[in-house]
Formats: sequence, structure tokens, C-alpha cells
Amino acid sequence: MLPLLLPVGLLILFFVWMQRRAQGQMGNIMSIGRSKAKTYSTERPGTTFDDVAGYEGVKREITEVVDFLKHPDRFAEIGARIPKGVLLVGPPGTGKTLIAKAVAGEAGVPFLSVTGSDFMEMFVGVGASRVRDLFDSARKMGKAIIFIDEIDSIGRKRGAGLGGGHDEREQTLNQMLAEMDGFEATEGIVMMAATNRPDILDPALLRPGRFDRQVIVPLPELEDRKKILAVHLKGKRSADDVDINVIARGAPGMSGADLANLVNEAALFAVRRGSDVIAATDFDAARDRVLLGIERKSMVRTQADLERTAYHEAGHALCAAVQENHDPVHKVSIIATGMALGVTMTLPAEDRHTMDKAEAQARMIMAMGGRVAESLVFNEYSSGAANDLQQATTIARRMVTEWGMSEAVGPMSLADNGPVFLGEDMMQTKAYSPATAKLVDDEIRRILVEMEDRCRDLLTEYRHGLDLVARALLEHETISGAEVSRLIDVSRSGPIAESDATPAEVPGLEDA
Repeated sequence: MLPLLLPVGLLILFFVWMQRRAQGQMGNIMSIGRSKAKTYSTERPGTTFDDVAGYEGVKREITEVVDFLKHPDRFAEIGARIPKGVLLVGPPGTGKTLIAKAVAGEAGVPFLSVTGSDFMEMFVGVGASRVRDLFDSARKMGKAIIFIDEIDSIGRKRGAGLGGGHDEREQTLNQMLAEMDGFEATEGIVMMAATNRPDILDPALLRPGRFDRQVIVPLPELEDRKKILAVHLKGKRSADDVDINVIARGAPGMSGADLANLVNEAALFAVRRGSDVIAATDFDAARDRVLLGIERKSMVRTQADLERTAYHEAGHALCAAVQENHDPVHKVSIIATGMALGVTMTLPAEDRHTMDKAEAQARMIMAMGGRVAESLVFNEYSSGAANDLQQATTIARRMVTEWGMSEAVGPMSLADNGPVFLGEDMMQTKAYSPATAKLVDDEIRRILVEMEDRCRDLLTEYRHGLDLVARALLEHETISGAEVSRLIDVSRSGPIAESDATPAEVPGLEDA
């Protein structure tokens, strides 16, 4: 009987296995509407405000959320209502997610983290179901922080797209708005979200009672950059000539992520040199790599091309050095870097948040320096000034249309309201007449021609200095800003400015 029963038994086992597999697949389908949020509880080591370098103003503004989660009775006794939602707004890489985790670590409450894209699925209604499950999980925990990263992926303006009103993203947003209205402020649940595109968020999401508080997380200031660099340099061996103050001053506009990448690039340059410590020259090379690109030393160039590039960069450097309203010159090079054949780098002495008319004009004159220098020396123009003209035209257009620095146009804003949002701005027309548009174009052209004439007068006055700087570039390929100032003073037979340094003393010149 055994040979007869064995095939029957195997067949029965096969059907049992198929049934259990089908039940498992059905279970996965039924659980597709559950939230994908990751929960960080107090048992796990949490992030605190001590782990966030700088941003003291942001910490003070968000501390009351921590106080509410720690001591909700104090707020309930006086009748105060804590904001239901806190929206962190700032450029990419400024540490918005890290700050949200620090709030949860300081408060000692569960932290539910989810990204906006986790709500989207191929099935209709899954996003709304996951929103309901997310809020149900938070209510069961009592006190909790719900953090949604990149909320602009599901919180865009409704009715602005080309589709209908039954879009899956809109249904998910509707469910989130309903859930935020469903819980009271005293329940101990605080919503936090992060975005770098607040302009496209739905107005219903930002009204009081939902995300009624926006915390701006800007790019770090000079003091903040020093603290962030100190955190990233911790645990790395650096030489005695590494000065955090100098590195922070030479990195304006960099976010926390950019500074971390800068330190890592400097460590990589130190390894390539065969050194076991990071030196100041490594940070200079890393900054050039991050801001400008990779040096193309193997690029074959003719002597005529090198001479044209040398006079082009000398024109930029001279215009920047002799103008009081322009940032000082840091370094000039004719080594091909990135997409450019030469580089003139200027670094601000301090962080600036506004630009006056004199400074805008100085920047346009500096941008015109390369083109005008080629015209004076070679009596012709080249395509190397394409990016310079683009920068100068952008500044001139903003002076006329945004900053009110044109007497002909007057104190009138003619700029667009914001970035184009598909569906909402497709049918919009210009808010001013064709006559005004012609006036704007004429003013932009007048400003650019005037700045070019002033640049030509400046380079004509300092023509000997222009030749000296160009010769130094042809001989050494890279010179410092102090050397540019010295050569200009020598050309005027005046005292030597600031430093007697020769081009051979420029940091990192041997590698260049």
C-alpha cells in the first residue's frame, strides 16, 4: 500500500502549500493600506539639540514644542494651545530632518518618521488609508511626534494640475487635512513636516489650526558654519595650520551638508598627497573642487589661447581689486577647471544679505572685465564671455524689474510672482504692457552699455597693471589675490600693498 499512498500524500502536501501561499499573498494585499512610518522610541538612543551645531534661533523657536510634550499640564491650566503643526522650511541640506529628530530626542516621546512618497501607491485610496493608519498609531502612543519629510510631494495645491479633482495625491491630502482637524491640541500629538518648496503647498495646509507655525531653517551664518565645521572635524587629524575661522569665511552660502562634503573632500586630498593629517592646502583644493570643479591639467591649449585666457582673467581680477564695493580677490588661475578655461575667485570678508546699487554695479563691471580686456588687447571678442554676460544681464534685469534701481521705470515691481507651477501659471500673461516691456529692455541695455564703458575706462587707466597680472598668470598659472594687489601697486609706482608675497608662495601652487 505504501507505493500507492506516497503519491497521494505528496499531492495533498502540495495543495496545502499552495493554499498557505495564497493566504499569505492575500494578507500582503490586505496590509497594503497600513502606514510605512518608522517608529523611534525612547529605548533607542535619540538625537538631542547638542547634536545640532549652530541654529540657536531655530532651537529657541522650537523649544516650546518640547516643553509642551514634557509638561502639557502647564499649558492646559492657563488655557494655552500649542500649535498642532510645525513646518520646517529651508534649502536642501540645512538639517531640517536632524532638527525634527532632536525635538523628539529632547521631548523623550515616540517619533514616527515617514516621507511624502510613502503614501503614494499604484492602488487608488491607499494613500488616504495609510494616513488614517498613521494617525491611529500615533493616538495609541498617547504623546508622539509625526514627522513627514518632503511634504510637498503630497501637499501641492489642489486643482492646479491638468488632471481632475479625483487625483490620488489630492485624496491623500484631503485625508491628512481631516485627520489634523480630528485631534485636539491637548492630545499630545504634534505634526512636524519639512519642505524646501513652501510656495507650492496648498493654502489649507498652512492655515491656523493645521501647520500654523513655520520655522525657517536658513543657510548657516559665519558663526554657525564654525560650529558645524568643528563637529565634522571631530575625530579627524588636522594640521596646526588648519584654521576653522578661515575655512568658514571662505565657505559663504554652504549648507551643513556642503560643509560635511567639504571636510570629506579635504580628507581625500590629504590621502592622495600621502599625508596622515589634513592641511590647510587640502581645504583650499577641496573648496576649489566643490565650487569650481575638477582641474583639467591634461587639456592641450595653444599659446595664443593661453594668452587670451590670461588677459581675460586679469581683466576680471583687476576690476575686482580696484573697486571698493567688490569682494576682495582670493585667487586667479588660467588652469582649466570644470567647464571654465580660467577662474577668478573672490571671497567676501563677511556675510551679506542685501545688495546696494553700487555693489551691483561693481559686480557687473567685474563681469565685463574679461570681455573688455580681450577687446583692448586683441581688438576682438571671443565666446569665453558668454557666462559673464549672462551674470551681468541677470543683475541688470533684477535692478530694473525687482529692486527699483532704475529712474526710468521707477519704484515698480515687474518681476514674476514666483516659480511657474504647471496648470496654474500656464494661462497667465504679463502684468504690464508691451510699452513697459520695451522700456525695461531699453533700461537693461542702457545699464549694461554704461557698465561696459566704465569697465573700459578702468582697464585703460590700469593698462600696465593688466599686463603685469597677465604675465604673472602666463608664468605661474595661479596667483593669489595679494599678488594681484601688489602688481597693481607696482604698475602705479606706489607702495606695495598688504604683502610682498611672490607667486611661488601661493598655497597649493605646487599642485597646480
